[in-house]
Amino acid sequence: MTYQPVIPFSGFAGWRFLSRTMETQKAAFAASSENQRLDRYFRETIGSIDTAQELVDDRRLLSVALGAFGLDADIDNKYFIRKVLEEGSLDRTALANKLSDKSYLALTKAFGFGDFAIPRTKLSTFADEILNQFESREFEVAVGGVDNDMRMAMSLQRDLPALAARDLSEPAKWYTIIGSPALSRVFQTALNLPPSVGALDVEQQRDIYMSKAQRVYGTSDPAELAAPEKLAALTRDYLLRAQLSNKASVSPQNVALSLLRNTGTQGLSLRL
Repeated sequence: MTYQPVIPFSGFAGWRFLSRTMETQKAAFAASSENQRLDRYFRETIGSIDTAQELVDDRRLLSVALGAFGLDADIDNKYFIRKVLEEGSLDRTALANKLSDKSYLALTKAFGFGDFAIPRTKLSTFADEILNQFESREFEVAVGGVDNDMRMAMSLQRDLPALAARDLSEPAKWYTIIGSPALSRVFQTALNLPPSVGALDVEQQRDIYMSKAQRVYGTSDPAELAAPEKLAALTRDYLLRAQLSNKASVSPQNVALSLLRNTGTQGLSLRL
């Protein structure tokens, strides 16, 4: 049985509840029989994988590999994934370096098939590294099945600090935000920008985002926006505006059903 996350409220109230119960719920999600079977199989098998071809030929292993980097939707694109993995990351002309979605670059760096004579799958810590990422990402997916705004908020906590840490100029970081479906959605909503902004020239978009961020948060630097206080404010504004836009709330009946289904043994409380 797959664990369904409990989010009894929408908007910022729901985020406070999810944040408070996050570790308990993630543990329950990871402990589900389906996830435990996949965890065991990955640990037992990944160390025997020597090539990208072997990885893409094993659908269960590939599902974990792609899921760890949010690339689940590409599981049937075996030739493309194999090419990304085989070409690696060290050559500037490698496919992963040409793609705008840097999740593929992170994937090929993690496995090392194209970068090293012996892939990173042989490391004793490799299974833990990938499975930790996989479980976090899959929990986000499960959360999104209940409330997609919460999933966006969760991805923001990971993606914005990661972007802030990259050696990029401030404008380049904004181009990355604009090019990311999740980040651009969060910023567009939090800054109360109309969807039509996405139809503008990318340089105009950058200027609009930077100007609005400066007015609202006192800085246009994504690195500063990733600091704890700014990140918390950005998350709050996104969720509050998204809730107003959606004009949706969870009914008492759905709350009761969700709680009965999931909280019997988890000790979760509705206290905010």
